[in-house]
Amino acid sequence: MLAVVLFSLPLLGGRVAILVDVGGTGDLSFNDMAVKGAEEAAEEFGWEVSVIEPATAADYLPNVRLAAESRMFDMIICVGFLLADALETVAPDFPDQPFAIIDAVVDEPNVLSVEFREEEGSALVGALGAMLAAHYDYPYAGIVLGIEIPVLYQFEGGYRYGINWGAERYWEETGEEADVDLLWVYTGTFDDIARGKSAAEVQIGEGAAVVYNVAGPLGMGILEAVTEHLEARDREAGPPFMFGVDANQDWMGDGNKIIASMLKRVDVAAYTAVELVELDEFEGGVMLLGLEDKGVGISRHDDLIEFIEFGIAAGEITEDEREQIEQNWLAIRGDVPDWIWDAVDELEEKILAGEIEVPRASSRGQIDEVRELYP
Repeated sequence: MLAVVLFSLPLLGGRVAILVDVGGTGDLSFNDMAVKGAEEAAEEFGWEVSVIEPATAADYLPNVRLAAESRMFDMIICVGFLLADALETVAPDFPDQPFAIIDAVVDEPNVLSVEFREEEGSALVGALGAMLAAHYDYPYAGIVLGIEIPVLYQFEGGYRYGINWGAERYWEETGEEADVDLLWVYTGTFDDIARGKSAAEVQIGEGAAVVYNVAGPLGMGILEAVTEHLEARDREAGPPFMFGVDANQDWMGDGNKIIASMLKRVDVAAYTAVELVELDEFEGGVMLLGLEDKGVGISRHDDLIEFIEFGIAAGEITEDEREQIEQNWLAIRGDVPDWIWDAVDELEEKILAGEIEVPRASSRGQIDEVRELYP
């Protein structure tokens, strides 16, 4: 069992523990976003932050229990579906301890369960993926997913819907049929970067214009696959492109290989959990964050600027690289016709207005139905 405090602020107020899954910190995505949100809340409210990482999945239960038994924390946040069973076991034993879990539901009165409408954000990048593939004359849009769990069905289902919508919108705008199909695979892992790379290599080799990362740290491998494919053809910029996930990852790969990211604001979830305790407004239940709540979305220029700072703070890029990354990103986005970006905005507006309801698949049966509708 491993429980390591990786970061702390001087104690002025409360204390929050962030328990991440085996993907660990340093993923520049899901887990790092949770830490980012907790740190921002801690800085605002004068709290202390402790980040606890497991050595293996066997550490989930003892780490959650030890955090609760310590009586040190005013809020304990479990980050990710994989910690749900552990929290479900521990939470009833500590009824006065506020817990939160991100990306799962634990039905206990002292647990705030934060979920997202991943299908809405994924529909936006799916529509973009179909239109990019058609525009650049590629036959496929790809998606590489991690472990086959309900939350990833929501990503997949939304992406499938978006590809279908984007293909139809392309035909309406150009009069040309967008003959774009989906390549998809569940790798069964969130931490085997080599497997993510090999999965992306297969999809790129078959003609994917873009590969959507829905596997956290495996995105590093996907980006490697995109980069090596371009280098072999003496090119610096896509297509093929990668779609980032959770955090805005557009700045990665010199800013010219990730054309958009599906933002899943795990930082907002972590911040909110701390804020509710600080304001003495905490209560258990489910909080669902979608486009309307700015809990999900598609990356834009302001997000790029914010997350370049994130990359600098993480030591992944330097101040000197800032301007070039921004220029590269503006160039790849500028090469895409304006009407395609307008169409993505149109889809978002229709979802917000309630004119379109993106299917939300949270079980194997539901995703099978979506797969039949949008193969």
